[in-house]
Amino acid sequence: MIESEFNQLADAALSRIEKAIDDCGGDVECNRSGNVLEIEFDNGQKIIVNRHDINQEIWVAAKSGGFHYAWKDGIWHSQRDDSELYSRLIELFAAQGETIDLP
Repeated sequence: MIESEFNQLADAALSRIEKAIDDCGGDVECNRSGNVLEIEFDNGQKIIVNRHDINQEIWVAAKSGGFHYAWKDGIWHSQRDDSELYSRLIELFAAQGETIDLP
């Protein structure tokens, strides 16, 4: 995939996540700085989501671990554990007692 295509797909994913957090109505704060989303819950726990240009992946860092997602067959997919980006974020939010809708 060419760099500009990856950038467009990754930026759309970050914007989608950011909007879902804004719409979730929970005690969650989201700050975006360039290619990085820092998500903080009211208990102090954080999730970091960022675009990793060199590997053409979206990386997620949470207390439960780090996850790397590459665009494959129309979804952000992890080769390590076969998870999908948005499903993983829903799980991570649920672990913090929050609900996020990522259609």
